[in-house]
Amino acid sequence: MNWKTAVICGLLATIVLSIVFIDQNLAIWAYENFHDTRKTFHNLTRLVDGIEILVLIGLIWGGALFFARGAGLAGRDAAILRVSLAVLAAIGVKDLLKVVFGRTWPETWTNANPSFITDHVFTFAPFHGGLGWSSFPSGHETVVASFCAALWLLAPRLRWLCVPMMLVVAVGLIGADEHWLSDIIAGGLVGWLVGVLMAKVELPKAAAQAR
Repeated sequence: MNWKTAVICGLLATIVLSIVFIDQNLAIWAYENFHDTRKTFHNLTRLVDGIEILVLIGLIWGGALFFARGAGLAGRDAAILRVSLAVLAAIGVKDLLKVVFGRTWPETWTNANPSFITDHVFTFAPFHGGLGWSSFPSGHETVVASFCAALWLLAPRLRWLCVPMMLVVAVGLIGADEHWLSDIIAGGLVGWLVGVLMAKVELPKAAAQAR
């Protein structure tokens, strides 16, 4: 077993341990200590909104160049498109996983969804569907992790940004009691794996111009 496989296995084990031993106590602690100031913590998660705007711009920019030049992209242009595609792919993956796992949330926040704080509900309901059953994995952490993973590989000079960005979003989600700790770890893992994969996938070459 190499170190990468060991890290993934360790994180998977941490997710399970968090579900069993940590999630409920941490949710109660966050509610008791930060409920009145949860908006402050929620604002930390808005970092993801900025990432999604950058990704949209990157997709438009990279896609336009890709088709306009009639040849594959390289260098910075290719990196921008790959980072954008990494986040886009991660969003699709996390949406599917949310349906598959069907987990309830720590707090009630939409359409009277059943929650741990309000209704003492702490469960997974696979393929239930609906926003009230879509806590796992954290979409916010998935997005920021995919962005950071692709950035880590494609723009090494910006690596110093990656860990702080992921931690800021994680702290915001926990402080606002918007996600379980296991949701956040799972989102980080899923996002990082997708980001790494998309950063390494070779972009297809545009069709050659007609002679």
